[in-house]
Amino acid sequence: MIQALSGQLLVGLINGSFYALLSLGLAIIFGLLDVVNFAHGAQYMLGAFVAWMALQYLGINYWWALILAPLAVGALGLGFEWLMLRHLYRLDPLYGLLLTFGVALVLEGSFQNAFGISGNSYPVPGLLQGGTNLGFMYLPRYRVWVVLVSVAVCFANWLMIEKTRLGSYLRAGTENPALLQAFGVNVPLMRGLTYGYGVGLAAFAGVMAAPIYQVTPLMGSSVIMVLFAVVVIGGMGSIAGSIVTGLGLGLIEGLTKFLYAPASDVVVFVVMALVLLLRPAGLFGRQR
Repeated sequence: MIQALSGQLLVGLINGSFYALLSLGLAIIFGLLDVVNFAHGAQYMLGAFVAWMALQYLGINYWWALILAPLAVGALGLGFEWLMLRHLYRLDPLYGLLLTFGVALVLEGSFQNAFGISGNSYPVPGLLQGGTNLGFMYLPRYRVWVVLVSVAVCFANWLMIEKTRLGSYLRAGTENPALLQAFGVNVPLMRGLTYGYGVGLAAFAGVMAAPIYQVTPLMGSSVIMVLFAVVVIGGMGSIAGSIVTGLGLGLIEGLTKFLYAPASDVVVFVVMALVLLLRPAGLFGRQR
């Protein structure tokens, strides 16, 4: 009983770490650019595939992929923002959602045609192989690494956005971009870099997920709806809300799998419905 519960909670914590990291990128893009980035799941998938292809064709290992894949995917995101997305900022946010949804479909379709829908395995790096027997459960070393790094990255981003001058510039660019531009800040460049950074976070999560899950073109679409639920529950655009809610919902999902497994697929959306009934702006969101 204890072993089964501990195992499911560990799985939930790992899933929650990815939810937190991915929803953080979504919250940054929405909170600072007011764009609902429906391509986030596809960009997460793209990060995993860049790491897998770098290993298969170039021999680039996991540690380098953690750096290079987010940079490469973030650069693609920066180019997408410059070519297409920036022209929609003054329009209804629905246009941005439709554009990013179309990009997600193109990316997923292209990778399905190129690699099929069967998964590709990615090896755990040698330094993180194995684990520790705690008596009541076996604790894989790589899973511990994923949780610790995800929490550290989320906390560092929260500090950067909420407590630094750079973060104040980013928030000011959302509230009054014309005034910030008058003070000499290149607001278009800042917006592009913000989008590229949020996309890079998704790719970083994809690289970390590659040794745990199968690298497949559908890995992004399987998680994107949960991510939007996490962002809505935490509060649209709330950095702290996305982090806390992502980790918490992962644990709730793991506990639900232990108590009644069939309900684990819908428990996140049940929680979202309850939160929206009681607090429409989300747990950490601001009432407008």
